[in-house]
Amino acid sequence: MLAAGCGSGSEAGSGSTGASTPAASASPAAPAPSSGAVTSGTATSATATSGTTTATSAAAATTSSGAATATSGASASGTITVFAAASLKATFTAIGETYRAENPGADVVFAFAGSSDLVTQLQGGAPADVFASADTNTMTKATDADLVTGAPVDFATNTLTIVTPPGNPAGITSFADLAREGVSEVICAPAVPCGSATKKVEDATGVTLTPVSEEQSVTDVLNKVETGEADAGLVYVTDATNAGAKVTAVPFAESAGAVNTYPIGVLRSSANAAAAQAFVDLVTGPQGQAVLEAAGFAAAG
Repeated sequence: MLAAGCGSGSEAGSGSTGASTPAASASPAAPAPSSGAVTSGTATSATATSGTTTATSAAAATTSSGAATATSGASASGTITVFAAASLKATFTAIGETYRAENPGADVVFAFAGSSDLVTQLQGGAPADVFASADTNTMTKATDADLVTGAPVDFATNTLTIVTPPGNPAGITSFADLAREGVSEVICAPAVPCGSATKKVEDATGVTLTPVSEEQSVTDVLNKVETGEADAGLVYVTDATNAGAKVTAVPFAESAGAVNTYPIGVLRSSANAAAAQAFVDLVTGPQGQAVLEAAGFAAAG
């Protein structure tokens, strides 16, 4: 199971396309997942990022060690679609491989994007079976709209960290340094869970940021920093670890006051609720928790 507290870890996803503006962009059209592929927003990625290797290894190790499977009874069958926060791309891709291995007659396809965008798509009638959000506020929007059946289950937590290009050329050492004259930073838009967490830190510290852009997913923030388009960005600790040598992480103490809890639930519109529940059980069970822990997520609750 996940160790309590915060960890450093991983998130994978696609970068933003085109130039970014400080104003948040309109929500994208519902993604059209395809079997064997993972999607982020409206863009499809043929492979998961390097963090998937770590997550997959953890999944394989857990399976080979004889850990109890998260699902029980008859194997799931059919194909399910999982809408999940962009920060879950690497881990859910690995968990999906375990799901397929344990349920030979089943498949799972993913749509990864900002949690708020995913809820908007679900409210618009986008077909899916499972929803996993990067914060409880966004999941509440889904439950209030009667999109989720039963009570969502909290399965992980994540915290923010600062990332800079390798070597930290701007010399960022604290959250307050992001507001220093001449420093360009990228953050998530306020409606996105990572943006909401950033706002909490701003309010707690009294530091007001003036970002050069606000992105619709945390992976887009990471991409801006990796490509040298900003001196710094605020992402989850899991993103920083997943990026490896592409960035330098700068932890800051104030992030402990803005921990995001990740819930997951089966959608009321699911045409395959049994298989959807089997995936949820895998995520919340020992095997899924081991993958999440290896990626740097901390325990929920």
